[in-house]
Amino acid sequence: MKFLFVGDIMLGRLINEELKGKSPEFPWGNTLGIFAQADLRIVNLECALTDWGEPWSSTPKSFHFRSDAKNISVLKSAGINMVSVANNHALDFGYKGLAEMIKILKENNIVGAGGGKDAAEAAQPAAVEFNGKKIGMIAFTDNEPAWEAGITMPGIFFVPSNLEDLRATKLLENISSIRQEVDYLVVSAHWGPNWGYQPLPEHISLARALVDAGADVVFGHSAHVFKGIELYNGKPIFYSTGDFIDDYAVSEEERNDETFIFLLDRNGPARILLYPAIISNSQVNLATGERAEEISKKMINLCAALNTTAQWDPELKVLVIQII
Repeated sequence: MKFLFVGDIMLGRLINEELKGKSPEFPWGNTLGIFAQADLRIVNLECALTDWGEPWSSTPKSFHFRSDAKNISVLKSAGINMVSVANNHALDFGYKGLAEMIKILKENNIVGAGGGKDAAEAAQPAAVEFNGKKIGMIAFTDNEPAWEAGITMPGIFFVPSNLEDLRATKLLENISSIRQEVDYLVVSAHWGPNWGYQPLPEHISLARALVDAGADVVFGHSAHVFKGIELYNGKPIFYSTGDFIDDYAVSEEERNDETFIFLLDRNGPARILLYPAIISNSQVNLATGERAEEISKKMINLCAALNTTAQWDPELKVLVIQII
């Protein structure tokens, strides 16, 4: 089975405007051929996909990302199967916006995790079946504590990245229990600040604990740049998959326009294929030539710091990590 992961999908602001006159396939550029190779496609939806709600104002917030409800067609055009809504933009347009987004996802057979009408629903794993196998996903965030879902309060699945916190303990217990009910378990983590190429020490500790509890892959995001990949007990930890679709200004110091498609291939000897890509003018396209190699060299070095070997395949134009 082939699992495809990409980081933050932000369909608001300029991209929302572009989509008023362009096809749903437009933001994906020339990457959809890679998406078609996967059996399951998983992303972080970094906006409120809704026509309703008012901008969040109960606590300070600089940016509010809304994408028209019709833009669910963008996710469908790429064959997205599962999304995380446990992030710092899911409630940008309030509880009403969150509720409509979850409803739209369900109506379009895209399973979401990490948000809901109360704490129980927000923590509930999403699940899909493929070829007789059940794949589950739990999604949490350590961002926006004010949005934490409660016993009778809608919101997102908020868990601090602190192993001493009772909420982290409960998360690990839930993972162990859920792992008995599924054949493969993804844990999505929207954690940490916007910048920084190195994983935080608390994220390393938590990620390894997630694997020990039963996660088969840790799908990290939140930072605008990618981070290195760790293989821990034979399980991949993607500390940050970076941005993938957005309209953000580009930092010259930390290149948030550089990204990857992360394809976890479990057919035969397990391996990870990393396709370098570039975000420009509200669209993502595969990187080519020297730029592709430069982006890949950065990832090779970041992986090496985590004792992971990544090698550039000049024929396939892809980075390869063998999972032992």
